[in-house]
Order: sequence, then structure tokens, then C-alpha cells
Amino acid sequence: LAALAAAVTAALRAPAHVRGLEPDPAAPGFAPCGCPTETACTHLCAGPGPAEPPTHLPLDSQLARSQRLFDWVQGVLDRAGPAQPEPRPTVSDRIDRVLLHPVAGVPILLVVAWTLFQLATAVAAPLMDWAERLVSGPLTAATGGLLDAVGAGGGWLEGLVVGGVLAGVGTVLSFVPLMGLMFLAIALLEDSGYLARAAFVADRAMRHLGLDGRAVLPLVVGFGCNLPALAATRTLPDARQRLITTLLVPYTSCAARLTVYILLAGAFFPDHAGTVIFAMYLLSVLLVAVAGRLLSRFIGAEGAEHPLVLVLPAYQRPRLGALLTDTWRRLRSFVTKAGKVIVAALTVVWVLLAVPVTGGHPIGEVPVTDSLYGATAEAITPVFAPAGFDDWRATAALMTGFVAKEVVVGSFAQTFAVTEPDDPADAGPLTTRLRAALETSSDGHGAAAALAFMVFVLAYTPCLATLAEQRRLIGRRRTAAAIAVQLTLAWCAAVATFQIGQLLW
Repeated sequence: LAALAAAVTAALRAPAHVRGLEPDPAAPGFAPCGCPTETACTHLCAGPGPAEPPTHLPLDSQLARSQRLFDWVQGVLDRAGPAQPEPRPTVSDRIDRVLLHPVAGVPILLVVAWTLFQLATAVAAPLMDWAERLVSGPLTAATGGLLDAVGAGGGWLEGLVVGGVLAGVGTVLSFVPLMGLMFLAIALLEDSGYLARAAFVADRAMRHLGLDGRAVLPLVVGFGCNLPALAATRTLPDARQRLITTLLVPYTSCAARLTVYILLAGAFFPDHAGTVIFAMYLLSVLLVAVAGRLLSRFIGAEGAEHPLVLVLPAYQRPRLGALLTDTWRRLRSFVTKAGKVIVAALTVVWVLLAVPVTGGHPIGEVPVTDSLYGATAEAITPVFAPAGFDDWRATAALMTGFVAKEVVVGSFAQTFAVTEPDDPADAGPLTTRLRAALETSSDGHGAAAALAFMVFVLAYTPCLATLAEQRRLIGRRRTAAAIAVQLTLAWCAAVATFQIGQLLW
């Protein structure tokens, strides 16, 4: 014991030997006492010293300093023993040479993102239509028969149950195929090991928005549908990034908005419809970029910018059990939490459509123009006069857009008393009447008013299902603030578009 105590005492009096190396003046951050630290030494060799406040260096400086330290460590290892042979590249290493290539990596990421976009807009569409037909057909008939059997059929109660509650359930069910496929796709990317690589590929571009590369997936998915894009933000480990990305997703132009673009671009810009629609998507990207820059300045604690550090897992064959378990967990969470809000809100919308304010109609049998819904649309129409579409039918369409952007075209068809077309580009009488209405409301500048309407649809509040998910992710107050900002931005952008556009058209 005496010998051991003497050895420990000698080691403590020679801290360089405790570290295993003689003091090296070439070491990064070498201090005069021989300790490789960047602040005053607090070890036994020099006694406690005054601590210096931490300094925040730019990201490039941090990376350069880290590289110098790694180079010094590598030099020490090279001097300590013979060089070890380079390990043979694994299968993951060979794949990464392509997927993480500075040139090829970005196109590959875009192809993967495009595949997810197609999944959100094409593959899920037939399943969503089937779910809607199931609710509007057999379930509606069965519910009506059940109400008739108990003597409650044919009145306002049947309208409330079928047109309100059951319609809300149908909306939730129609989203289940889309959400399930998107959750499955995200789980597939995670379990295969590619999702971490995608974050590295997109990291440089996302830094300009105050985010890192992991935020690229939700934003890309948002161009297919905002709802699964918000769900995808839960894969982000940082609370600040989740908040910023959640606030940015509504500005990505989802596929539902495309039906509105097709209708109005075909009606007012028949020779340049494709260019106008493409311009709307470019505007969406611009809104995301500008909003991201602003949000990154106001959200988050001050401090140094940290580099993206992720452990790249080896590629593996996705495990079916893990995929199904993860997909089911996320899908059940959506249905049980966001679904309740959707059903309640659509029931309120039915009440607004069913309650008469003029005409003496019975509840549930009210024309749109005489309902509380129509009266509300008429009351707020003057707000849109500076944007060129102060027509109550346009305002009513925007109100229904709160429920789902897909029903904007249907609202136009209903209020203009024509049948909704299967293809918005071939709307026939609908485009004729819509063009006449906007020409009248804008004093002959219908094209500018149509463009302003499209800009408003792009920028204003997303659908009800998206709002429910957003509220679940960031809370009621932040969601309310986001809605206020979206409406204000959409109105300002629409007014600016019309005021400039009327000088051209």
C-alpha cells in the first residue's frame, strides 16, 4: 500500500505523465503550463485559475479548429506505432460514394423526394376516393335507415348526423390511406438508413433557412400534402427546428391547391396556364425561403451555430415488423387526436350551412345565399375589394377552403349553380361564369383578380386537418398566431398582386 500511494503521489505531481504524453507545444490550444486547454488551467499542475467566458465562433472557424485537433491526434497516433492498413470499404461505404457525392447526391435526393410526392398525390388517391365513396354510399344509407327506424329520419337531425358528424368521420377516413402510406414511406427511409444521408445532402441549402438537412423531408412532402409533412416534423430531434419547420410547411403548395390553379389559370390564362401554375410553385418556394430566414432570426436561443453531427447507420434491409409497428403507432395517434378536431369542426360548418338568416327556410333546407354561411361570406366580402375579388361567391369558396382546399372548386360550382366538373381544366360553364364574375368585381381586370385569388389560396391558412395536426404539435396559441400571420400575409400578397397586375391586364 505504501508503494502504491507513492506511485499515485508521483503521478499527480507529473500531470503530463498522467495524460500519457510529454507536453507538446504543437498541440492545438497548448497552454504554458503544458495542459492542452484553451482557458486558464484548473488542474493540479497550475492550481485553479480564473475561468474565461465561453466564446461563440462562426461555424467555419469551429470546423477548422476541430480539423486541426484531429490532424494533431492523427499525427500522435502515427508516431505511437506502425500505421494500420486501411480497412476494406464496406457495402455501405460503396453506396455512400454515390448517394453522398457532392454532385450526384442532390439529384438522387430529389428523385427520392419526387417519389414521396407521387406517393402522396397519385398512389393514395384511389384509396382516398374509395374511402369517400364508402362513407357517402353504404355508411350514409345505413345511417339514414337507422334514423328512419327510430323515427328521426328526414329532418334536421338526419342532416346534422349525416352532413356534419358522418362527413367529418368520412374526411378522417379519407386521409387514413394517405397518412398510412406516408408514415410507411418515412419508416422505410429511416429503417433502411437513407434518411440520415438525405439530411447531410441537404444540409448546406437548409442552413440558409436556419435549419439543418433533416428538415428537408417535411418541406418536400408538403408539396404533396401539408398534413403528412407536419407529421414528418416529429422526426426532427431539435425543438427549435420542429417549431420552425411546422410554421413553414403551410407555405408549401400542396396538391389540393393545384385544382384551384388549374381552374383559374385555364379560365384566365388559357395560352399560358402551365407557366402560371409553375410560377405559383416558384412563389411557394420563395415564401418558404423568406419565412425561414425571418423565423430563424426570431426563434431560438442565441449562440453558436452547431454543425450537423449524425451517426450514419449501415444500410440494411427494412424489417417488415418494425415498419408496420411504427406506421400503426403514428397512424393511430393521428386518428385519435387530430380526428376529433376535424369531426367537430365539420359539424360546425354544417350548422352554418343549415341555419337560415333570411327567407324563412326550415333548418337544414336552406339555399347557400340565405344561410348563415352565405351571410357571413357576404359580410366579409368588402375586405377583398382591394384584391379585386369582392364577390361573395369567391369569399364563400375561401371559407370552405378552411375545411379543405379540394372543395374550393366544388364551392364555386355550387354557388354558380353548375355541376362540379370531373376535370377542373374542362369546367365549361363554370369557367365562363367565374370569368364574368371576376371581371365584374375587378372592373375589367379579371386576369389580375384571378392571379390575386391564386396567390391568396397559396398563402392563406391550410386545411382543417392540417390545422388540427399543427395545433397538436405546437399548441393552441402558436397555431392561432400562425393563422393570423398567414391571413395577413395572404391578404397583403393578394392586394399587391392585383394592384400591380391591373397595370398589366
